[in-house]
Amino acid sequence: FKTTVAAKLFPALGATGLLMFWVLAVMVPISLLIGILAGMREGSRTDRTLSVASIASTATPEYVSGVIFTVIFASWLGWLNGSAASASQGITFYNFTLPVITLAIYGIGYIARMTRASMVEVMTQQYIRTARLKGLSFSSVVVKHALRNALIAPFTVIMLQFPWLLTGVVIVEVMFRYQGFGYTLVEAAGNNDIDLLLGCSLVSVFIVLITQLISDVGYAFLNPRIRVQ
Repeated sequence: FKTTVAAKLFPALGATGLLMFWVLAVMVPISLLIGILAGMREGSRTDRTLSVASIASTATPEYVSGVIFTVIFASWLGWLNGSAASASQGITFYNFTLPVITLAIYGIGYIARMTRASMVEVMTQQYIRTARLKGLSFSSVVVKHALRNALIAPFTVIMLQFPWLLTGVVIVEVMFRYQGFGYTLVEAAGNNDIDLLLGCSLVSVFIVLITQLISDVGYAFLNPRIRVQ
């Protein structure tokens, strides 16, 4: 590329960081809401519907959902741009939505299922039954007593999404021509640029280690039964 590794890698990391920010901004609230609604009343029609939708989204890889979304929203309806190459000059709803929802849809199903399982387990605990026997409303029990404990496990799952996003962005960025970290990694491999490949590898390892550390420390703070002596 006739330039330094830093000059090529850091702008790509910034572009991917922006993509990850919007993916998490979409993925986390929606998945937590779906998981909480499904776990509040286990076995209900809402639970079954949301659980099936979550499983379907998790079972669909990015290269399949990306093609489906592109065909529907770009080719048939014309609402969105099938390429995110122009996002390097300026991000808009038109050119940035497809890569965001393609990455988010898989993580939504996974986090929602974990949240649902955690919520179901919490709702069967003795202190929840005690709160109900005291006369507290169902919504009050969920908000004040169940949510805090139910969100401990999903926090760890959310932090584990960062390593997955590093692999997911490779497929999505190449598919939508978004010039971020994954696109740069594929370019480096295609051009046999060993130095750039080493730089990408070091960044990947650093991100995985940092997110794992944050996950472990955060879990200890959220769960009072776990403390590092």
